[in-house]
Amino acid sequence: MKIRKKNKLIAKLNDNLRKNIFDPNINGQIVLTSGVSSLPFAFAIIEQVKNFNNFNEHNDPYGEHDFGEVLINNIKFFWKIDYYENKEMQYGSEDPSDNQKTFRVLTIMKGDEY
Repeated sequence: MKIRKKNKLIAKLNDNLRKNIFDPNINGQIVLTSGVSSLPFAFAIIEQVKNFNNFNEHNDPYGEHDFGEVLINNIKFFWKIDYYENKEMQYGSEDPSDNQKTFRVLTIMKGDEY
């Protein structure tokens, strides 16, 4: 699996969002589904996602670090990053490697909500 330079840049930007999601200077936001936000351990789920580092060819075939899975209290959670043109999120980004033209949204959901 050969990872292109652009994919590595996207991965770096995605990791920055995921690891610093509460930084007001990040060009992105976090979204928790109702199934996640209603759990008393939602913050622990966010922390697991922030610290996720188990990328491999099965969950990250393009090397962009835009999807992952964590297991907490025997419950499977997925997270994914989507790319939009701006904060209004009407259109997808044409170039996710350009952080000035891309608004990232990190969504965390229970496995059965996927």
